[in-house]
Amino acid sequence: MLALLSRPWPWYVAGPLIGLMVPVLLLVGNRLFGISANFRHACAAIIPARSGYLGYDWKRVGGWNLAFALGALLGGSIVAVGIGHPESLVIAEATRADLAALGITRFDGFAPAELFSVEALTSVRGALIMVVGGFLVGFGTAYAGGCTSGHGVAGLANFELPSLIALIGFFVGGLVGTHLLLPLIL
Repeated sequence: MLALLSRPWPWYVAGPLIGLMVPVLLLVGNRLFGISANFRHACAAIIPARSGYLGYDWKRVGGWNLAFALGALLGGSIVAVGIGHPESLVIAEATRADLAALGITRFDGFAPAELFSVEALTSVRGALIMVVGGFLVGFGTAYAGGCTSGHGVAGLANFELPSLIALIGFFVGGLVGTHLLLPLIL
């Protein structure tokens, strides 16, 4: 069992397992798969309100979802500690060249150190990227009524047109961020 947990699972195992979460959640508890609602649940738990956006019983509505998100964080942490850092990321040479043109040259961890190291995140530019990026992600998930996992996994599984539209918007936003904004920031 430890050997199974000590390396990344292939897409053809992990993908179907994630996909099976949708019917399991619907059958077991009539719940939808998604993570972004946890932001609202956590805020309602920390800052209780009697009315308004945060004025609801988060324990009845979101307790299970917070446990799900905590389990995802805990599981990811266990795997990160168990697997450690990969010896080298497998990235296509063309992608390495494109990233190098943007100033991203270190591929010795899970994320580029030029963007996610302590030094990068504590700089004025890094803090600005995190605050503005966090705001845009929060605004986008609230405006779209969910996140990529909720729309992509649960919404598309239910054949919901708004989820398809939201995913197209997420994808276009990712392309704009990668090809237009990232070169300006770096």
